[in-house]
Amino acid sequence: MCGDHSDTGSIQGVLVSGRRAGRSGGAEGVIMEYGRPRLAVSSCLLGEPVRHNGEHCRARFLTDVLAPFVDWVAICPEMELGLGAPRETLRLERSAEGPRLMTRRSRRDLTPAMTALAAGRAATLHVDGYVFKAKSPSCGIHGIPLYAGDTAVDRRRRGLFADAVIRSHPLLPVEDDGRLNDAVLREAFVERVFAHARLRALMRGGPRPGDLVAFHSRHKMQLLAHSPAGYRETGRLVSQAGLRDRAELMDGYSQAFRRTLAVRSSVGRHVNVLQHCLGMVSDRLDDARRADLAEVIGSYQRREVALSAPLALLRHHALGVSATYVQEQTYFAPYPEQLGLRNHIAA
Repeated sequence: MCGDHSDTGSIQGVLVSGRRAGRSGGAEGVIMEYGRPRLAVSSCLLGEPVRHNGEHCRARFLTDVLAPFVDWVAICPEMELGLGAPRETLRLERSAEGPRLMTRRSRRDLTPAMTALAAGRAATLHVDGYVFKAKSPSCGIHGIPLYAGDTAVDRRRRGLFADAVIRSHPLLPVEDDGRLNDAVLREAFVERVFAHARLRALMRGGPRPGDLVAFHSRHKMQLLAHSPAGYRETGRLVSQAGLRDRAELMDGYSQAFRRTLAVRSSVGRHVNVLQHCLGMVSDRLDDARRADLAEVIGSYQRREVALSAPLALLRHHALGVSATYVQEQTYFAPYPEQLGLRNHIAA
């Protein structure tokens, strides 16, 4: 699980809903329904003893919770440069040419080698997300200090390797292990990763116009929860299916889809989507059930319950009245439910 994997068998039946496809139980059944993302990760976070001190910093959410549902692409740039473990510590230092990655004691400049490695890795990095090691001068994505002598003159930098990857893949979902301890950031990251995996499966299959229409139809409410403008943009692109050059259309849709999901959702946008979905089923519900749904949506809006509460009730009623369109929205289950990521109450 710590090396590159091929794409074989990564995502099956991406346009088939869970209820149509059936659930076989366990991780494999869930993977068939949701897809299996390829997730790049700093090797030390999976328990590999590759840190500068020869130890690891295993992230339990990754290894104990997420691991059954993803294929890892484990990367340690320092080890790939042949530095070994344990090894001399590194830091970023200021220079007229930009940040330099230097060994602290022997004063070796690793910038050219790390830059070349990052460029090569970025060019062949076909993944749905990346979890970097926090505070690393090569892999950190936030708050890396830049030194002038022994003084940190800037604490807002990215690590040299991470910066090159992110610049090459600006829409790739990225996080570090520290930020994944935050429930909101963790849920947002995992949602994007699984959406990217479904999109990758669609693109790999040489989609016909009908495939794009079906894919977009299932993702409408999920897109709306992130950005009404992005929801409209992707809808306009889908309306041109069969009219525009297929490759150009799919490239435009892929970019717009990923750009939309990169916008942070909010309680207000979720309430808007929940009310949309309520409107789709309300004419088939009696007064009591409509009132129950309206009340639990209001409770979520007032930050009294987690998002999972109105979602569960809406999905239950949609199933009861055979509202297939609502049932099949990825918004209700954008990733395996076993991950339990929507159970926090919004701040």
